Amino acid sequence: MTLPHPNTDQISLPIVLGVLGDPTRLAIVRYLASKQGVPLNCSQFLDFGSKTNLSYHLAKLREAGVTRAEVVGTNRMITLRRADLDARFPGLLDGVIAAAGDDPALPAVGGHDIEVHARP
Repeated sequence: MTLPHPNTDQISLPIVLGVLGDPTRLAIVRYLASKQGVPLNCSQFLDFGSKTNLSYHLAKLREAGVTRAEVVGTNRMITLRRADLDARFPGLLDGVIAAAGDDPALPAVGGHDIEVHARP
């Protein structure tokens, strides 16, 4: 089973910005960025809300082209489409993540701060 994802050239700036305007989705993106491309199982996002709510947010991120979800057995592995976003909108993702900073309005993972690594 494969999930639909937009091609790089189909990723739309208004849609990406709209999706990232939600605090939960922005927190998910910050968390993915902190993991530097390591695919994460959906269960690693449970601190962000219920399974139903999380499923909704992950689908919105995937449909907008912000994340990629790969089906591996009974799991979905989520990665940030950093290269695609950087190719389409250079610097956008880094700027949004930096601007989010330590915003207390964003959900936290396990009550811990997220350490976002600077890109080379």
